Amino acid sequence: MRPDLVTPTGVAYAALHDLEFAEPPSEPAPRPAVIATTPLVDQPTIELHPVGANTTLPGCAGEHLLQQAYGTGDRAERFYRDQVLDHLNPAMAAFVGRMEMAFVGTADGRGECDSTFRAGPPGFLHVIDARRVAYPEYRGNGVLASLGNISENPHVAILMIDFVHDLIGLHVNGRASIIDDAQLRGEHPGLPAAGDRGRVPERWVVVHVEEAYVHCRKHIPRLRPVPRERDWGTDDTKRKGGDYFSVRARQIAGQH
Repeated sequence: MRPDLVTPTGVAYAALHDLEFAEPPSEPAPRPAVIATTPLVDQPTIELHPVGANTTLPGCAGEHLLQQAYGTGDRAERFYRDQVLDHLNPAMAAFVGRMEMAFVGTADGRGECDSTFRAGPPGFLHVIDARRVAYPEYRGNGVLASLGNISENPHVAILMIDFVHDLIGLHVNGRASIIDDAQLRGEHPGLPAAGDRGRVPERWVVVHVEEAYVHCRKHIPRLRPVPRERDWGTDDTKRKGGDYFSVRARQIAGQH
């Protein structure tokens, strides 16, 4: 690749430019699409591959580049080899099944990112099988930011953290499909019928697992769950939290 024809992509130090313009190491080959033998409501969008010896490394070319630049390649390769799977093993599936919250990252077709919080009783994150996790979408503010992103760009990142007992986390990255509740429930009757306060899901996000790996406990704080009351029935936007940051109130007052 000729450096004079390439614009640097954000590498801060000039000493790294040669690495940036070099051929990326161990760049994964494109993965062919799966041709399903039977029609599935949520058939996988990619062919999953094992991670381990004699395979291309997980992750992107950028992280491999920086591993070379910062001398962390050996540590990274050990982590890839020892901790990264392309499916949920039994311990991971059990962990997902007991989670009551998750942080979900998405991006639109231009790469503009959004992160959101999802919560519910244990089991609201439903493990369909070792390669698929589903979470429900309920009636909300109508913006549909995460679903809108997924409709343009199916890549989804889910981070689940046990803040209470084991102080450990699990990353699940993959490609998502948006499926109506009735449609998915027809194929998977074991889906939870109702969530918190009896809400019924309108649709589900089914994530086909590409990467699953641990988030270490080093900086995870220990939290203690305590009872709380929510003012679900009130029209007081302050008590509901809908205008907690006074955006609407300041607009009405002609402020920003």
